[in-house]
Amino acid sequence: MKRPLYRKMLLCAAIALVSATVALPFALMLLSSFKTMAEIQSPVFRILPQSFSLSNYSEAMRQGDWGRYFTNSLVVTLITVSLGLVIMSMAGYAFARLNFKGRDLLFFFSLIGLMIPEQVILVPVFLKIKQFPLFGGNDLWGEGGIGLLNSYLGLIVPQIAHPFGVFLFRQFFLQFPKALDEAAKIDGCSRLRALLRIYVPASLPVFATVALLKSIGSWNQYTWPLVITNDNSMRTVQLALSIFKTEYSVQWNYILSATALIALPVLLLFFALQKYYVRGIVTSGVKG
Repeated sequence: MKRPLYRKMLLCAAIALVSATVALPFALMLLSSFKTMAEIQSPVFRILPQSFSLSNYSEAMRQGDWGRYFTNSLVVTLITVSLGLVIMSMAGYAFARLNFKGRDLLFFFSLIGLMIPEQVILVPVFLKIKQFPLFGGNDLWGEGGIGLLNSYLGLIVPQIAHPFGVFLFRQFFLQFPKALDEAAKIDGCSRLRALLRIYVPASLPVFATVALLKSIGSWNQYTWPLVITNDNSMRTVQLALSIFKTEYSVQWNYILSATALIALPVLLLFFALQKYYVRGIVTSGVKG
């Protein structure tokens, strides 16, 4: 009886240590966001600020059009996640429940996308977005204008689907018995109707998991918005942090306070979907 209890204590201690290690940078960021520049630049490091004041937050929000920046990030994230869930769930359903020639080969090629860094395809994707036909002054051949640069479509289209989301949906849908498809077919359900009426209502954990991962990735996206936007009105919250950095100085107190506000929506979303996230990650890897 003592050995299992001893192992549980060691496991709890290890989990607590890892959790503290992960949480420490966030705690230091939050505490430092209340400090003045003099405290941050002081040679003597103190964990707690001398006084807790919200002046950094109010001053940071006065620099730049933060209402616009948050709106841009919110619009891009909501549309990207919504369209991504539709496309990735349908792809995962097709790979898991439909039998067609070349299915496994196509799934293999989709997984190759997980092995390619974003930076490798950055230039080709940028050229495709710039040469998008009939948008941004372009003609039918994609020439003469800027395409989807400096637009919501340019920020959203390349980020909609991701191979990892397709993989999670496929693994989750593989758990359902084949008899379920046969019963749906006997009842006269088409494939699309079976997906919408049977699989989607029973797949809340994986939908929540993919939505959470996609939301975090879209909200924190920095490289792609930096590449395709140069208009201040199209800045996202991550790009907006650069307004606190000049050639000669960095306003760390404002950067930390703005970063804390930017991280707040993602943290709230994570805590709201945490239960489904854990369940979705566990059940999506059971078989396949």
